[in-house]
Amino acid sequence: MATLSFDGTVDLMIVGGGINGTGIARDAAGRGLSVILCEQDDLASATSSASSKLIHGGLRYLEHYAFRLVREALSERETLLTNAPHIIRPLQFVLPHDANTRSAWLVRAGLFLYDHLGNRGRLPGSSAIDLRSAPAGVPLCAKFRRGFTYADCWVDDARLVVLNARDAADRGAQILTRTRCLGARRESDHWVVSMRDQKTGNEAEFHARILVNAAGPWADPVYESVTGSRHTPTLRLVKGSHIVVDRRYEGEHAYILQNSDGRVVFALPFEGRFTLIGTTDSFFDGDPSQVWINDGEVIYLCDAFNRFFADPLTPTDVVWSYAGVRPLYGDEPENPSKLSRDYTLDLNRGNGHEAPLLSVLGGKITTYRRLAEHAMTMIAPFVPKTSGAWTAAAPLPGGDIPDGNVERFAEELRRDRPWLATELAERLARSYGTRAETLLGDTDLATDLGHDFGAGLHEREVAYLTRYEWAETAEDILWRRSKLGLHVPARAQAELEQWLPKHPSDHPMSTLQ
Repeated sequence: MATLSFDGTVDLMIVGGGINGTGIARDAAGRGLSVILCEQDDLASATSSASSKLIHGGLRYLEHYAFRLVREALSERETLLTNAPHIIRPLQFVLPHDANTRSAWLVRAGLFLYDHLGNRGRLPGSSAIDLRSAPAGVPLCAKFRRGFTYADCWVDDARLVVLNARDAADRGAQILTRTRCLGARRESDHWVVSMRDQKTGNEAEFHARILVNAAGPWADPVYESVTGSRHTPTLRLVKGSHIVVDRRYEGEHAYILQNSDGRVVFALPFEGRFTLIGTTDSFFDGDPSQVWINDGEVIYLCDAFNRFFADPLTPTDVVWSYAGVRPLYGDEPENPSKLSRDYTLDLNRGNGHEAPLLSVLGGKITTYRRLAEHAMTMIAPFVPKTSGAWTAAAPLPGGDIPDGNVERFAEELRRDRPWLATELAERLARSYGTRAETLLGDTDLATDLGHDFGAGLHEREVAYLTRYEWAETAEDILWRRSKLGLHVPARAQAELEQWLPKHPSDHPMSTLQ
């Protein structure tokens, strides 16, 4: 790998390689700014890969009168669906009505607002259904006779982060993974930022006009370390856990389940033959890098599912689980569900004339692009003249699929390469979009893909991920760049760990000198 050497002063130094950090890096690089982003681990290794995998307005947020947030998020559904049709797709939700939680008129009113608050072009509106006759009612308990449907979108959250980083890098940004920010100090009109390469131990200092704190759950500690003061109010860390079980119902729709405690739990089709169930909501105190689901949360999710489905679920049915912490901003002392999912951008100028620090607090994955635009508006006075907003009409890497028709594109991959298995072609189209052509390159035979580690993960794809997508470990590949960890045989991870050091990437990704 090449070493990063930059003798001048960059416009932006971004700390944090989650969705907000990479989104800002992409937007800034596309406006002609010089950008360095450092991430202490892998891209999307914390909150941004532990979501419910939804691009949605947040139906339940209407109960908290978060109309601005819901309106912005609903509008973003269409924008993101258009710009990344390979990793984002429409998803129909079924809401079985439970009169003991929310009245039918309240649900109807909420869905009416949901239909009309934001721009809705490609997604259908809501409707009432009879669960006694609709296919969606078949797996449910007989007591649920009526329900409602509405549309939102599903997203591969970790790939959304990586594609933003890829586009930022294509536009000139330097993306430093596994690089820890050790500290930063102001020197009049710029920052001096110290970083350490976690792999080599090498350290370096860089100068930047603006420091962007997009460290997610670590945003408050980063802020305190560089300013010597605390945000008021401070971020609240809220833990969310999910479980994955073998597929529990037929169909490609999801369910939104109104739980007895007032929360909602989603049951989502996942990776073809699984069902994803989540999420929990509880305050978390501890190291955000050390977070796991506990037995009580597994039972909570099973109980929420079993209130609605005829075929009961037990903790022994869980085949995989994950947990993460969401950094939310607000004063709510007791109920984490009442904390706003909106974002706050805090601009600190020190004594009023020093180099700016922009901290990103809170937020949700759906609104990351708008957050980045707002961040650019705030920092514009401190950088050379830049071009205007551009990301709304710009496909993410691989998203320039004609008419957004992923199925037809997968068929074209197979037409040009008849030896390509149908299931593999569909997965490559869904994961990489048009960049699947780059991945496949000049392959003429199935054997050109190299060794199959299992589930159609070949050496050629692994090499692509290490060369273009910053993957370095088996975990990066099996659980963030993909979810093939659910499909490959147990031996695959060990084989990958042995293969990777023997085939280092020849892509000039940057490391510290």
